[in-house]
Amino acid sequence: MEVTTAAWAATVGLVLALLALDLAVGALRPHHVGFAEATAWSVFYIGVAVAFGVVLGAVAGWDYGTEYFAGYLVEKSLSVDNLFVFVIIMTTFAVPDRHQQKVLTFGIVLALVMRVIFILAGAALLELFSFMFLLFGLLLVWTAVQLYRHRDEDPEIEENALVRGVKRVLPTTTEYDEGRLVTRIDGKRAVTPLFVVLVAIGSTDLLFALDSIPAVFGVTQETFIVFAANAFALLGLRALFFLVQGLLDRLVYLSTGLALVLALIGVKLILHWGHTVNDDVPEIPTVTSLGIIAVILAVTTVASLLKVRRDPTARAHAGSVRGHSERPADEAGAGRP
Repeated sequence: MEVTTAAWAATVGLVLALLALDLAVGALRPHHVGFAEATAWSVFYIGVAVAFGVVLGAVAGWDYGTEYFAGYLVEKSLSVDNLFVFVIIMTTFAVPDRHQQKVLTFGIVLALVMRVIFILAGAALLELFSFMFLLFGLLLVWTAVQLYRHRDEDPEIEENALVRGVKRVLPTTTEYDEGRLVTRIDGKRAVTPLFVVLVAIGSTDLLFALDSIPAVFGVTQETFIVFAANAFALLGLRALFFLVQGLLDRLVYLSTGLALVLALIGVKLILHWGHTVNDDVPEIPTVTSLGIIAVILAVTTVASLLKVRRDPTARAHAGSVRGHSERPADEAGAGRP
């Protein structure tokens, strides 16, 4: 796929403009976000993402358009799990409602930066070493198995190694100080709980990037499409958080669905590597994987809602790659949530 400098500049410029808009709305004007506002912004960001895909398909061809929509769907589904952990972090540290937008915006910006780094590294590795398809595939299959095994667990945010390190090294207050990251107590500087929350968000973003980038490379090897799918999937998370905050705990089969999606993409990557070695090894077409992913997510959502209707006490969990029982006492919380 040939992407001109102008196309890259236009896409990056659009992403930065939308990030600036999100920053202005979320961080510079702290306020409670109601259902109507969250719905309007969610529809706007999804509309922008769909419009971009339509334009891409019309200009570059619908093979690439299909790859974009498949990548977007994968990243959007993984970002919902990311949101789940954000909710747990907000609840664990009792982040005041007026500061939640600032935390979310920071998390989204940091997630995008980390994904750009991983995209560039992943693209370079795949270009140099074809066996990286095999390694990425095995990583995703392993992640899928672990996520399914520990689908009923939640991350222990306060036991996160970075969070514990901050509390051990830096003096930390217990009170939020009007959204400040650093405050003074008796003339001495100390970090606020908001600083600790941002550390927790940052470490979570890093760990999710380790899963999401190999996953999207499983549906397309075009760096431009990988970047666009990630960027547009992340941009609407702030609004989506407030829209589905009360619904996330009802998606009781979310971790199971994501495990199946990751396993599918892992197998697709392994078969793709096998096809580079031997033409007789079949590949999974992108259109097929897009359809299967859509079905998995739809069934996961419907089954979750039916489960909660039958059992109102059922609650969803973010899932974990490393179960609590598998973690040494000094490493608890250090793995991906």
